[in-house]
Amino acid sequence: MQGQRTTIVLGAVALLLGAGVYLYETQFSPSQEKTQEQARPLFTFEESAVETVNLTTPAQKLAFVRNPQATAAKPPAADKQRAASTEKTDWFMTTPRKQPAKDGSVAYLLNLMATGKSQQSLSIPLARQAEFGLDKPTAIVEVTLNQGQTHRLLLGKPNFNRTGLYALIDPPQSSSELTVFLVSTDFENAVSRPLKDWQQ
Repeated sequence: MQGQRTTIVLGAVALLLGAGVYLYETQFSPSQEKTQEQARPLFTFEESAVETVNLTTPAQKLAFVRNPQATAAKPPAADKQRAASTEKTDWFMTTPRKQPAKDGSVAYLLNLMATGKSQQSLSIPLARQAEFGLDKPTAIVEVTLNQGQTHRLLLGKPNFNRTGLYALIDPPQSSSELTVFLVSTDFENAVSRPLKDWQQ
């Protein structure tokens, strides 16, 4: 009798688990795939097309310009001292100081912009931008391309579980509605570096 009761209970548990898996696969999985399909690129430019970068945060204002004389080919590695002294950088800082920039820091930010994707977007009235930290952005990145086009990225607060940052991408100059995007938290690391991390 006890064995029959255990078998019935185990059968009922297996049936419930099976029904749960079935519901998950048919109801929730397709919606997750749909969200992934809707992931869209933040920008459509190539990293190599960027000529200038301006970064404004509450702590600092930085400006960089691509070095037109930077050579793609590096000097021979045989003479390392000579190679180090003649190597040119791809980027120069123009604000707050005029000096060679740390290429890796600038390239990291530009790569995030050129290849980053937004998993989610929502339209909000302009009056609600403070809720997302976009009335006083934590960072504004403006890039100018070699064709003269400019693009802007404004970063706001992180979302409730800190898996993304709210952002505006090329926001309109005047509009009653804004489209807010959720972008990678990697942007927080890319823009909040101290000045020494931008200098060569």
